[in-house]
Amino acid sequence: MNDILNISAYKFVPLPDAHALRERLHERAVAMDLKGTVLLAEEGINLFLAGPGPAVREFVAYLQADPRFADLVPKESWSARQPFRKMLVKVKREIIRMNHPTIRPAAGRAPAVPAATVKRWLDQGHDDAGRDVVTLDTRNAFEIDHGTFEGAIDWRIHKFSDFPQALHEHQTELQGKTVVSFCTGGIRCEKAALLMQEAGLDHVYQLEGGILKYFEETGGAHFRGECFVFDEREALGADLRARSEQAFRDIFHPN
Repeated sequence: MNDILNISAYKFVPLPDAHALRERLHERAVAMDLKGTVLLAEEGINLFLAGPGPAVREFVAYLQADPRFADLVPKESWSARQPFRKMLVKVKREIIRMNHPTIRPAAGRAPAVPAATVKRWLDQGHDDAGRDVVTLDTRNAFEIDHGTFEGAIDWRIHKFSDFPQALHEHQTELQGKTVVSFCTGGIRCEKAALLMQEAGLDHVYQLEGGILKYFEETGGAHFRGECFVFDEREALGADLRARSEQAFRDIFHPN
């Protein structure tokens, strides 16, 4: 029975009180018997949590009561087992490390493209202005090896802080094209798109909500393989289910 709700969400928003916020969120999450990771920094929040559905949604409501998180909309999936072992709330220098201080998404987002639009562009082979469309995977090489978009650009980076150097080395390959950067949930491709804009690329977008939102809204068209996730489920298919759990159901609960 899939009764564990898994959520992921992030928001770039100034959090000068990150250390005080850490104490409050940790206390509330532990009291609700939730497990996962919440990262806080002066630039925002990034979270991955799991637990019984009512408890997870109560925690989200608690977050949304803070005006800074009022528009936080988590991506959801369900599992039969708790995929995290403990509850961690940490304060970091960045919620996703790029080591490029001029990139500050809280000051203004890069243009985002909804999943349905990306699917349509890939269906037709070009964007609405007739430009060639390329998808740029901003994840680490081992994540990409689980699955990615057909024909996606893969620079084989080993950590996200390698992305700026990779862009410097490969930027000419992107000139004159519409570039859709993507990642698991949106946080890395948001910073990546801003960096590419700063570098002078004209037609750069981020995939709104990342791969997980794309799975939810399109069923995974043009995506091959699975999406790696940083918990014990390891990877999710286009139906947002872990393959190990699907295999268990097929064996013990066949149609």
